[in-house]
Amino acid sequence: MLKRSWKGLWSVVLASSLIVGCSNANTNTKEKEDGEYKIATVRWSDWGDDFLKGFVEDTEKEAGIKVDWDIYLNSEWGDKKSVLMAGGDLPDAFWGSLALSDGDIAQNQSLFIPLEDLIAEHMPNLMAAFEKEPALRALVTSPDGHIYSLPKKLPLRPLTGNQLFINQKWLDNLGLEMPDTYEDFYNVLKAFKEKDANGNGDLNDEIPYGGNIYGFILPFGVTKGNDKAGLMTLKDGKPSYIPTQEEYKEGIAWMHQAYKDGLIDQELFTQDDSMAEAKRKDENDALVGVAFGWTPDAVFGPNAEEYVPLAPLKGPDGERYVISDTETYARNELLITTQAKDPAKLLQWADKFYTEDASIQTFYGSFGIGVEKKDDGTYQVLNAPEGESADIFAWTNSFRDFGPKYIEAGFNEKVTLPTDSGDGLKLELDKKISEYAREQFPTVSFTAEEMQRLNTLNVDLSSYVNSMQSKWVVEGGIEKDWDDYISQLKKMGFDEFMEIQNTAFNRYQESLK
Repeated sequence: MLKRSWKGLWSVVLASSLIVGCSNANTNTKEKEDGEYKIATVRWSDWGDDFLKGFVEDTEKEAGIKVDWDIYLNSEWGDKKSVLMAGGDLPDAFWGSLALSDGDIAQNQSLFIPLEDLIAEHMPNLMAAFEKEPALRALVTSPDGHIYSLPKKLPLRPLTGNQLFINQKWLDNLGLEMPDTYEDFYNVLKAFKEKDANGNGDLNDEIPYGGNIYGFILPFGVTKGNDKAGLMTLKDGKPSYIPTQEEYKEGIAWMHQAYKDGLIDQELFTQDDSMAEAKRKDENDALVGVAFGWTPDAVFGPNAEEYVPLAPLKGPDGERYVISDTETYARNELLITTQAKDPAKLLQWADKFYTEDASIQTFYGSFGIGVEKKDDGTYQVLNAPEGESADIFAWTNSFRDFGPKYIEAGFNEKVTLPTDSGDGLKLELDKKISEYAREQFPTVSFTAEEMQRLNTLNVDLSSYVNSMQSKWVVEGGIEKDWDDYISQLKKMGFDEFMEIQNTAFNRYQESLK
């Protein structure tokens, strides 16, 4: 899957301002006929329009509607969405959670219609899902009690996110065993640094650790969750902000020692993503001993065969930790605007996406293209054409991560996937470490006022956290500075920040009852 950037503490959750720009999409303003809808959707890249063929076309015919799709690229969307939302030429609906953030919706709530009554009357599949999983309804219920968007529950998702991978060839070259504890790990990195681990005769080209900060300090119990949680986590069942935890302090202190000893890429804070990727995917020699990511092929490219998963390391407390990504739910997958003439008919069509057949086809591709459905009711995900990425093939032929979907418990056992790359490989890796997954901070909802305050507070908080983090890793001093650091966060509004987070969390918990 296209995963995943940890940069920006709340860029995903709190992005709420709309940037004025111009739209190049096909915005046909002719009068729509009955049953004709204009829907805007956003894609990560230009993979063509095959994802709208097959199953999607068939559902339109079955529902007696015609959808005029306006397709935008994510790289351009920020400059275009405000034109749609402020210029009076709204589409009838927005499809996929990449299109609009919680902030966009909260600040423009009058543009969207409440859906809860229409859902109850016209969406039996979604209502059945709500009955089976109350958390799904809680997820889409706004603080004012209304439902403005439809949810999804993704199929075939691992319980863990990015993980560490280590160069097995380097271990073999140096006669080293796989590290089991964080102390073993340090010693292995030290050997990678001091010896010619890649065997090319150059003692100075090895980068022992070329991953990110949170992958390195994970053994100290610094457990991040899914992207939308930002740096919020749960500690003893209560909301907690990672950069204020004792575990974070201890982990950063340990990371400084490793950085000082040259065990961590010395350009960690000065390079961009493309520079780091070039090191991991060097075509001449493997240059990085350990890095953090989704699968070896995604992280190391031509060197992927040299890398194997590094099992979760035992930390100072004797426990093992992983990046938990246990939520497969999301909201904002379909929002209907006040422009839609017959929203009920549009929702009747959308309800067709809340079945197992629909969900797997909108995740991998229509039957006969991305998936084969067998006579016994099971599914086989088909191989991508030779030389093509399994992930890109799925994105080309389906909505993939976005749009309404729902699968019941036990569905994943009905599906067979190729296990040499993509989702199949990730799920195989997940089986070995999923026992360490922990409950994470849920995807909560904020009122417009709460969102505005969070945006304001986060400007100072995130900037300060990031600057101190890089300073402490490079120069050290976190133990000496810690009390002043916490005091400064409080002066910047940290207590109010946490009060808002706790309010939203408690509201979410109440909605589950």
